[in-house]
Formats: sequence, structure tokens, C-alpha cells
Amino acid sequence: MAQDTLGTFQQECRAQMKRQFPGETPRLVFGDGNECAPRLMLIGEAPGEQEAIQGKPFVGKAGKNLTDFLQSVGLSRGELYISNVVKFRPSRVSAAGRTVNRPPTKAEITLFLPWLYREISLIQPKAIVTLGNVALHAFVSAGVSIGDCHGLWRTAEIPLGTEKALYLPHFALYHPASVIYNRALEPVYRADLSTLRETLQHNGGHTDT
Repeated sequence: MAQDTLGTFQQECRAQMKRQFPGETPRLVFGDGNECAPRLMLIGEAPGEQEAIQGKPFVGKAGKNLTDFLQSVGLSRGELYISNVVKFRPSRVSAAGRTVNRPPTKAEITLFLPWLYREISLIQPKAIVTLGNVALHAFVSAGVSIGDCHGLWRTAEIPLGTEKALYLPHFALYHPASVIYNRALEPVYRADLSTLRETLQHNGGHTDT
């Protein structure tokens, strides 16, 4: 049943993107992992080159970092569900003529937020973990940065339509790609992952701030 429901979700999302981008519909990359009320749902920014090629989230360099770090604190991708806010690769052509990644625009984020909220309602995770500022701002105001709340639990409100919402424990992490570009963040990232593991084991993963 869950697979059929997610299948409908994906079909309807593809149909909207075809209407939104007629003749140039980008390849969509949907979530991957445990689809039945997983312990955690990890949410990133958007697919990169390898994700667009393989059709799965977090399979490039940042994905390797994420997998290694999760394993180091006793978690595995198989028990989680991993997705992104934006479901296609935001890209541009560089001065050298190469297609490279770029941050998603506000319009692209706005386009996909209702799909993200619907995805969460279908998956029904026990808690969500956001990776970086774009994912964080799907649940908190733009004035709050990842530097303000990484390694902390909050309550996320997921709007589900008129006067409806789902409330879930929410833990914020830096994006795994940030460790690639700023090695000084690695000990911070590992400490936050250790906190995540300890709070999940000892108190169900939710202490409001």
C-alpha cells in the first residue's frame, strides 16, 4: 500500500513538472530508503550530478561522507529514508562550458515545498533531520541559520492543507557537502551526529528548545 501511495505521489509530481517545464522537463530524483515509518527521514537541498545520473539522493561525494558518518555512529542508510527539498538538479553552464551545480532558486524551493510536505506525510517518519540551510528553512524562518541550531532538537510543523499540520521532532545538521569544502567543520559534524545517536537511544530523540 505504501509503495502504491508513493507511486501516485511520484506520478503526480512528474505530471506537474512536465506542465511546469514543457519540452525541457528535468529528471526528478525522489527519496530512497525505508518507506514505512522510518526512525529518521533525512532531508537535503537538491540532487547533484551523480544523483541525477543514478536517480537516487546522496550518492555523490557528499553522499559518501554522509554514509561514512552515519556508520561511525551506528546508523545505516537502510533504516532511514533520504530525500531532498528540490527534486531535480539545479545547474548552470560555467565559464568553461561545463554544466555545474548551483543553489536552488527561491522559486524552485517554493515549487517543491508542498511536495516535500506531502512526502513526509506519506512516509510518516518518527523524526526528521535536515542537512544544511535550504532544508532547515523548509521548517524554520529564514532568519534562523544552521549555525544557530545545528546539533539541537526542535519541533517541526509540516503543513498538510487547510488547518492541518503534522508535528515531528526535528534535528538540524550541516550539509555533508559543507565538510568537503570546509574541513574545520568535520569535528563539529561528528559531534552533532554523536548527539543525534545518543538522544535517539536515550530519550526518543526529542528535547524541545
